[in-house]
Amino acid sequence: MKTGRLLVLMVVAMVTLLGGHLYAQGNKVPKYGKDSVACVTHLSLYREFYKQKNFDDAIPHWRWVFMNCPLASQNLYIDGTKIVSYMVGKSKDAVTRNKMIDTLMMVYDQRVKYFGKEGYVRGRQALELNNLRPQDTLIVYNLLRTSISLDGKGVDPMILSSYFIINDLLIKGNRFTVDSLANAYDELSEIVDQNLIDTKADSVKNLSWIGAKGTLESVFEPYATCDQLIKIYSKKFNAAPNDSTLLKKITKILDKKDCTKSDLFFQATENLHRIKPTGQSAYLMGMMYLRKEDNSKAESYFLEAIPLVEDTQKPKIYYYLALISFDKKSYTAARSYALKCLAINPNDGKCYILIGDMYAASAASCGSDEIGERAAYWTAVDKYNKAKQVDNSVTDDANSKIATYSRHFPSKERLFFNDVKEGESYTVGCWINEVTTVRSAH
Repeated sequence: MKTGRLLVLMVVAMVTLLGGHLYAQGNKVPKYGKDSVACVTHLSLYREFYKQKNFDDAIPHWRWVFMNCPLASQNLYIDGTKIVSYMVGKSKDAVTRNKMIDTLMMVYDQRVKYFGKEGYVRGRQALELNNLRPQDTLIVYNLLRTSISLDGKGVDPMILSSYFIINDLLIKGNRFTVDSLANAYDELSEIVDQNLIDTKADSVKNLSWIGAKGTLESVFEPYATCDQLIKIYSKKFNAAPNDSTLLKKITKILDKKDCTKSDLFFQATENLHRIKPTGQSAYLMGMMYLRKEDNSKAESYFLEAIPLVEDTQKPKIYYYLALISFDKKSYTAARSYALKCLAINPNDGKCYILIGDMYAASAASCGSDEIGERAAYWTAVDKYNKAKQVDNSVTDDANSKIATYSRHFPSKERLFFNDVKEGESYTVGCWINEVTTVRSAH
């Protein structure tokens, strides 16, 4: 009893000292309600019990503050979610449990009403409801939708991932169409990609966004067939064929999912480049004509794109330019483009593979004797070995080519009769002009 009286006396003194601070900032409503002494008393008592994790004794005091002075403290709601969650867990029947869950939702609602931060709070509210009453899928969806709409790229990656998963569940329950998931994928991919860039210096946050990207891709994958995507986006394109924002989305996702042979991709790409030519649209035009096997036009658009796109995209364009030059047997130009690709991305194994292919293709024309005619295969294998050294994704292709072209090395007898020794250096002539190491076929 003495402790209780002492606490009350301390509270009265505190309220007296607070004086002009009894009103919530920017609000004419008293921060501590009509009875400030009672409010601060109950606030102090609930907080004391709460710190001791004595939720049973904290509940009546917390409830009094919640009902009578809702502006007293934001902690009233932060603590309140834990207190009411405790009450949910103690509920012995479904009716009581549902009432407690409704109360928990009211705590979140009142926090928004008095302390704002709606985007953040609605996200937490959605996760809580989904955990306690997962059958309320549409309510959870709307709460998550609100959170993302308000917070934009500042949204929590867990909220973003949960929203996409809930969208998928609503499609599977025949409450939403696949179009809704495609729209969400467009929107959320932009948020994820921007955050992956912004959080590069923070490995923990960046890892969370990598996880969110993985969720988007795995959930969307079953719907991301070319036929399905074309069906979804054809409707949008036909409704607004000159909407540059829409055209960017269509071309981006069809390119990403390797659906670039479709008429929709061609039409959207042409419209985008006509309306708003950019480095990206020029690149897409190049891809379109490459698919049509019109290499001349493809080359023209790729060259247009190079000075306009980001450096990160240039290696891919240089690779395609190298392919086009290789097809024309313009080996010097093809190698030049491949080397430009490697100058930006030294770990692009495809460019080393391509150089090796050029060397192998020109072997017969690069020597004047029986050693010289086979020497280019040494340099080709050098490039294949380099390719798999820097890029694991091309290892199988590189090993296959190494096995094929190693059989074209000169035999030991041929090396002997031409006075050439294994292991010594050898300069391959013609346009290749590289030093390699002599090897025999096995």
